[in-house]
Amino acid sequence: MSYFFTSESVSEGHPDKVSDAISDGILDAIYKTDPTARVACETFVTTGLVLVGGEVTTSAYIEVPDIVRQTVKNIGYTSADYKFDSESCSVLNAIHSQSPDIAMGVDKGGAGDQGLMFGYACDQTPELMPMPIMYAHKLVKRLADIRKNNLKLMPYLRPDSKSQVTIEYDDKNNPVRVDTVVISTQHDADAKQKKIKEDVIEYVIKKIIPEKYLDKKTKYFVNPTGRFEIGGPHGDSGLTGRKIIVDTYGGWAPHGGGAFSGKDPSKVDRSAAYAARHIAKNVVGAKLAKECLVQVAYAIGVAQPVSIFVDTKGTGKISDKEISSMISKEVDLTPKGIIERLNLRRPIYQKTSAYGHFGRNDKDFTWELLDLVPVFKKYA
Repeated sequence: MSYFFTSESVSEGHPDKVSDAISDGILDAIYKTDPTARVACETFVTTGLVLVGGEVTTSAYIEVPDIVRQTVKNIGYTSADYKFDSESCSVLNAIHSQSPDIAMGVDKGGAGDQGLMFGYACDQTPELMPMPIMYAHKLVKRLADIRKNNLKLMPYLRPDSKSQVTIEYDDKNNPVRVDTVVISTQHDADAKQKKIKEDVIEYVIKKIIPEKYLDKKTKYFVNPTGRFEIGGPHGDSGLTGRKIIVDTYGGWAPHGGGAFSGKDPSKVDRSAAYAARHIAKNVVGAKLAKECLVQVAYAIGVAQPVSIFVDTKGTGKISDKEISSMISKEVDLTPKGIIERLNLRRPIYQKTSAYGHFGRNDKDFTWELLDLVPVFKKYA
């Protein structure tokens, strides 16, 4: 029996993503001079205001307002018409040092907090990701690319946008068609909605989604409210870590609850989620399964995970228990081991803050490498 599944994404100009980019920008700035720093940075944005808080322990000195303004500028909020721009927004800094009680456990190589993290991969797309979230990401990324690099094509575009993609699957879990595409894009005051819809379908949707998945029944909703002039932090407040499902698998796979942005890799919320994706992708890449879910869990201050769980949804060539044993034997899942294997103490994080942390073709996204495939294939 066929079924439908939907995922959404948001652009870098969405207020929550502005917050994520600022938090990760601060982490990157610190890591440029102090790769051993402890960083847990949260950002709140609203009309004319950026509030940065959290816990940072570092020998580096950074100018928080400069990082904030440059990040906001790079995203595209450069006009007073947006009611939030890089030159005029107020920046409040409420950062303090990490709790010594937490540091005591991390200093010994333990996890920075308790928690559970998930990684997932499947063979629906070349990126080994669920199809709905991949197309949702690519649609808003396409809008941003047009706005930044080819504005003449759609000269009315503003930074804030959202997408949603519904895929129809057959009874064997294979994607067969795109049923619905929803795109809301912020625009200038004088833009005509009819023109926006025509352009979005022609220059965005049809450039991203292969023709074989679009048919006469595919539904397109572009700015379905009829207007999207007011957006960004003026239209809605933004907060770091509020788009965790967008950041991961679009709801197709579970999420442990912890956000990523603004956290250095001693926080297993981030590093272990990257490691779990790395493992799951390599299991699928080694063709041990068509899809793979990996869960790891940690206790604060303890290095080794307290559990490893694997679920291949019945698609495994070997049992889930055997895959779990393989992971335990072949992969170091201590925080130190993850950080070293994936080379995570680098200023690479701001570019993860929009368009997904997974399924990206970027040399710095080491958790996307298929370097464990030769090792895992031995177990087939």
